[in-house]
Amino acid sequence: MRIAISGTHCCGKSTLIDQFLLGHPDYAHEPEPYTVLEEDYGELFAAEPSADDFYRQLEFNVSRLRHYGPGDKVIYERSPADFLAYLLALNDLGREDASRLVDRSLDIVQQAIKFLDLIVFLPVKETEGSTVPEWEDRELRKEVNSRLEGILIVDEFDLFTSNRPEILEASGSTGQRLRMIEKVLDRLQNDLGVPSVEPIISRE
Repeated sequence: MRIAISGTHCCGKSTLIDQFLLGHPDYAHEPEPYTVLEEDYGELFAAEPSADDFYRQLEFNVSRLRHYGPGDKVIYERSPADFLAYLLALNDLGREDASRLVDRSLDIVQQAIKFLDLIVFLPVKETEGSTVPEWEDRELRKEVNSRLEGILIVDEFDLFTSNRPEILEASGSTGQRLRMIEKVLDRLQNDLGVPSVEPIISRE
C-alpha cells in the first residue's frame, strides 16, 4: 500500500509516521523531500523557501513515487499536492509570483497522484495556530492548510478524474489518526484490485 501523509507544516506528519512505522516495520519510509535533498544530496534551501524550491521538492517527490509499484508498502512524508499548495499559497499571500510554476505543477500532480493508493490529509484548526511558534510562519501555515483542503477535499482543480487514490481526512490526536488509517487500510486491502473512478473522501 502506497501512502502519503499530507498537511501544512507543524501539523503532526512526522509524529504520525513514526508511530505508524512502529506498528508497520515492513513499510519503507520516504522522508520529507526537503530533508533528503539537503542531508543526502547537499542541496541548500533558503530559510524562507522560494517557489523554485517548492517546485524542486515536487520533482523529487514525484521521482520517489515512481520508484515503487502497486503492492509495495511505503509511506511518504508529503504528497505532490503539498507542493502545489505551497506554490498557490505564495501567490495568495503576494510573496512571489508563482503562477508559471503553478500551471506546470498542476499537470505533474495530476499524473503523479496515480502512484498513490491513499493520501492522509491532516487538517489544522484555527485555534491551533496560537500554539505554533511565530518563526514557523503561521500565515503561510494557515494558507497552505486552506489550499490543501481545496485541492484534496473539494478537488477544486479536478485532479481526481479516474483511478486515483482514496483520501482520508484524519483529525484528532495521533492515536485517533492512527486508528482512522488502520480502518481504511483494512478496507482497502479487502478491496484491493478494484479501481475507484472518483476519489473517496473518508472522514472517520
